Amino acid sequence: MKTTILAIESSCDDTSAAVIHNGIVKSNCIASQKIHERYGGVVPELASRSHQQNIVPVVHQALSDAGTSISDIDAVACTVGPGLLGSLLVGVSFAKGFALAHECKLIGVNHLHAHVLASFIETETYKPPKPQFPFICLLVSGGNTQIILAHDYNRMEIIGATIDDAAGEAFDKCAKLLGLPYPGGPHIDRLAQQGNPYAFAFNKPQIAGYDYSFSGFKTSVLYFLQKEIAKNPDFIQQNLSDLCASIQHCIVEMLMHKLRKAVKKTGVKHLTIGGGVAANSGLRNTIQAFGEQNAIATYLPPLVYTTDNAAMIAVAAYHKYIEKRVCSQTMKPQARYSLDKYFREFDN
Repeated sequence: MKTTILAIESSCDDTSAAVIHNGIVKSNCIASQKIHERYGGVVPELASRSHQQNIVPVVHQALSDAGTSISDIDAVACTVGPGLLGSLLVGVSFAKGFALAHECKLIGVNHLHAHVLASFIETETYKPPKPQFPFICLLVSGGNTQIILAHDYNRMEIIGATIDDAAGEAFDKCAKLLGLPYPGGPHIDRLAQQGNPYAFAFNKPQIAGYDYSFSGFKTSVLYFLQKEIAKNPDFIQQNLSDLCASIQHCIVEMLMHKLRKAVKKTGVKHLTIGGGVAANSGLRNTIQAFGEQNAIATYLPPLVYTTDNAAMIAVAAYHKYIEKRVCSQTMKPQARYSLDKYFREFDN
């Protein structure tokens, strides 16, 4: 089906727009918000205001980079959740207004659905091998940690998820304990490459099935640091690289333990990852090694497609458009929007 879709992503603090034509991503523009670094985390009010400032120029740039005019657009897609409600509202409102003004279709995309399909992003110069259905996706980000079994582009099920905190949050909170800037995950990753991953051991919660828990791990790191700092106030600075390497190794092993079980149980032969933590070098290397050792094809999206971006929204929207799964003007953003609920709505 020949179609051109404008996609918008505004779930958190990155404003992004992309154009996809016949399944090929023609442009992907991102405006990041640096202001949150001084606060040690995303400030929702500041994020939504920045989206309001950025969305028009970002969309204009995406259309320009794609060589596409507004009249060429058959549908406009946007992230409807999960995410920060104020941020989502900016993208949804723009998309609804665009669809009305230019008489095109409207498509709502779940942010997590898009992350799962990040490995299907294809451009004119980037044409990677793609996972074959069914495949498993380990979705790891600041707000979500899930093991997802994908049966088709628009049919997926969650077989494991965190019962409390997400892996990305664990990275960031541990980084804060170490005195590292926000976002802390990339700093831990960088320093971990210079340290010994077996220098220190931390508690790993034992959760039944394929679910995760990271709250106990964070508490373990906190108590460990408090104990060592009481003996040596310079403990963190003297052991920073080893601490980062040990924290990263522990989180990756917790993720991989359940993932190995899920792969064995389902018998799938294709595996991919998505979400911001999918950029972590330790996780990428471990998953790739696991695939090679077990004859499982692994697909690691480029780093630019692991963070929040409109290209992945565009791919998800394209496959919804093919199945004529479009939305009405009553579509509303949802701060909490599980994949289970999202796919149930597909069938109604």
